[in-house]
Order: sequence, then structure tokens, then C-alpha cells
Amino acid sequence: MSGGTSLDEALLPDGSDRAHAAAALAAVRRYGPAALAADVARAVAALGMEHGPEGEAHLFAVDPVPRVLERSEWAELAAGLDQRLRALEAFVADAHGPREAVRAGVLPAEVVDTNRYLVPGLATPRRWIGMAGPDLVRGADGRLVVLEDNVRTPSLLAFALAARDLVAPRLGVEPGPAPVREAAEAAMRRMLADATGLPDPVLAVLGDGPRSSVPWEIDRFGEMVGAPVVLPSQLTARGDDLLLPDGRRVDLLWRRTSEERLTGDDGRANELGELLLDPLRAGTVTVVNAFGTGVADDKRTFPYVEDLVRFFTGEEPLLRSQPAYDLGDPARCREALRRLPELVLKPRSGSGGWGVLIGPRATREQLERVRAEVLAAPGEWIAQEPVALSTHPTVVDGALAPRHVDYRPYAFCTDGGTVVLPGGFTRVSLTEGELVVNASQGGGGKDTWVVG
Repeated sequence: MSGGTSLDEALLPDGSDRAHAAAALAAVRRYGPAALAADVARAVAALGMEHGPEGEAHLFAVDPVPRVLERSEWAELAAGLDQRLRALEAFVADAHGPREAVRAGVLPAEVVDTNRYLVPGLATPRRWIGMAGPDLVRGADGRLVVLEDNVRTPSLLAFALAARDLVAPRLGVEPGPAPVREAAEAAMRRMLADATGLPDPVLAVLGDGPRSSVPWEIDRFGEMVGAPVVLPSQLTARGDDLLLPDGRRVDLLWRRTSEERLTGDDGRANELGELLLDPLRAGTVTVVNAFGTGVADDKRTFPYVEDLVRFFTGEEPLLRSQPAYDLGDPARCREALRRLPELVLKPRSGSGGWGVLIGPRATREQLERVRAEVLAAPGEWIAQEPVALSTHPTVVDGALAPRHVDYRPYAFCTDGGTVVLPGGFTRVSLTEGELVVNASQGGGGKDTWVVG
């Protein structure tokens, strides 16, 4: 994220349509951007499609101008995502086991030892990562790179599927491989079935009620996999068993909570820990995505992911990371502080775009505040090279205007391999010049097509 020259995903520098986006843009213009946006907004309201915790919930903004990816690029992306997830799965298992990557010098021991998401002592799951939704961005060079891996509880898939249902039929243009909703449901069911190895596991979807930013999505997931949505307070731990309100023993929990850990920083069990630690130690319940998966998602792990790909797969990374630096490394820290106005600084424990400092746009006071915080606890920060985030035509006040976007594809890890859903979701900032696209900070989303 930075200032600089941004590439427009759908328009050439002379303002004409890029070939792969031309059909979608023509359909938007025929319908009329203002009328299309109003119709989609009414449909969103009719669905009750809200985002945000109780008291802050708002209707999610679906921009009706679809983003279009070329099939050849998407195929390369899918292959790269499969490779990256194979490596991250191996790394999470290694971090909870022999730590061969540390012994080989791929990353420092401190990165693993201080990881808040490490959960030793639990039964080893058949698979750590079930669903992934990385955040990718396109810079001025036109290449998609990974900003974050999101292998804990990636969100917004239900919003992506709804956007497809609301936008594509109105435009009357083939949006690529279809039907995506059916493909998503099949992939979810396969991922969950493979998580336990049991022929007919008792499944529940675990939410956290009014604290959740995506209760609408969690309810949709329950419908898609035919499972009840429950809160921690509705479950009962009896010995090593976890029971549903109707008394059935739970075999599998699809965790969709905002709480990613079982203990606090003091090591004491939190609400989820008190409920789940005994069953997880005994191996009587499986959680997807497994607790401990966050080891691969920790921001301090991110600078080493490409090396982890090389180490665990023996292959050169197909999908690149936006260059990032572990400030727990004294040499990296000194260099980052010297270049502070040029870099993006991210707190290790941050999420949703909160706490991020965009150096090229920061005030002197902001830079000095973060400098002091980094000096006080360098291992709690990473630095990332800025990227001139691409833009895409978006309906603003009834007309098309460029707004910054990122990209979130979705992948499901099964016994048969990684299933990457065609398209995914494009998050879009609705404010001119704004680089933070998170829905929690006022962003919206676009249907994303794959054509070729």
C-alpha cells in the first residue's frame, strides 16, 4: 500500500476498456451504473446482508461493477496457492513437532517460540488448514502478490457468493466457470468430511454471536453444510466429550469465531479454552481450521513464507509475497527505521487493517509514535515494501470512478488436493484515494469473474 502510480484493472491508460473486462463494462453501461447500483443495494437490503458486530452492523456495500480476471492468470494463481498451502500446512505441523525448519535456519527459533498461536499438547489433527482466503494485491507492474495468508478464519465467502447471485444475472454476461455456489458448497462439505476421517461426523458451526462481524455469513455457512450454528455458551463439555444442546456428541466444529486462541497471554484458558481444551487433548473433537493454524498466519512468519515454500516443497515459489521484513532481526530493524517514511509497518497482532502505518502517507507525529513502539518491542512488528494498489471502476454517486481494490481467492484443503474456487472476492475502498479496503473500515466488495 502506498501512493504512486496505480494500474487500473479494467481500463487502459487512454481510458479504453481492457479486452478481458470489455463485456462486463459494456453490460454495466447498458444497464446504467446508477440504476444498477440502486437495484443491487435494494437486493442486499432484502437479504439482510449485514457486516459488523451488534450495535455497529450495516448493510454490506456490493459494488455492481464486476472485476474480471483472465483465465490464464487465474490458473497460475490457483497453482501457486496450492503450492503455498502445502508448504504452510507442513510448516504448522513442523512448528508443533520436530521444528526442522528452525534447525535448518529457514526462520529463527524466536519466531516460533514467541508465536501466540502455538498450542502444544493437543491431539494432532488430520489436517491443520481447512479453508484459506489470502489477501492479494496488484501493483504497478501488473503482478498479483500475497499481502497476508489468512489461514485462521478467512471471511466474506458468503458475501462473494451473494454478490455473484445479485450482479451476474442483472448484467446477462457469462461470469466464467459456473455454478460457483454449488462448487463452494461441494468443496466445503468435502473439506469438512475429510477433516475427521469419520464416515458420518456430527458437525456444528461455531460462531460467537453479537461479537462477530459476520453473523450473516455464519448462518449461511450453516445452511450450506446442513449443520446447526451454535455459540460456545450453547455447548457443554462433559469429560472429554463436547455436547450439543440436544445431547449429541460433537465430532467436528467448523470454527467461525473471532477468538483465534484457547489461552490468553498469561497462559490461562479463555472461554473457548475452558470448553475445548480437554476434548482437543483427548482427540474426541476436531476443529477446522485447527487451533494452532495461526502459526502460519502470524505476521512475523510472513517474511519467511517464500523460504518455507522452498524448504517444504523443494520448488521455487509460484506465488510471490510482497517483500516484508522481520523487525525482530536487529539489522532489518535498523534498516526499516532508517526507511520508515517509505515502508508500511504492521503490528504483529493486528488485524482488519488496524494499527497499520503507511509510511508515505503518515504524519511526522505518526512516524515518531510508531518508531518508539518498534524500538520498545521490535519483535512485535514487521515492515513491508509499499505497493501502488491497483484501482477498478466502481459506482460512486451514480457514475464510474476508480477505487483501490485487493483480491481474496478461496481455497479448501481436502484429501484429494486443494480446491480453489474460480473468482473469489474483490474488496474495494469506497473512498477516493483510500488504500485500506477492509469491510471493518468502510470498504465494500465486488463480484469477481474468471474469463478466457
